[in-house]
Amino acid sequence: MRSATAVAANYRATGRARSKKEFASRLGVVVEEADETVFWLELMMEFGASDEIRTLLQEANELLAIFAASHRTVTIGPRHPSAERTPDGPMAR
Repeated sequence: MRSATAVAANYRATGRARSKKEFASRLGVVVEEADETVFWLELMMEFGASDEIRTLLQEANELLAIFAASHRTVTIGPRHPSAERTPDGPMAR
């Protein structure tokens, strides 16, 4: 419960960031807390938790993926498919 509420509290704090660097840092904490929540839910599953825990684990993994992708975007920039090296892409010419 504590790690899950920490995700929400830290995500809320990203809205108060004063710079892009601070936003990225706070979002990184959100990713860490979401990953910790996934860990605790996985541990509960090891001890035969209910279907409700299984559903929460799935949702926690989805949120972790969203937060991690957002953190990557803010730190290294969005991935542009048109810039990838492919045989028929613009980089092949």
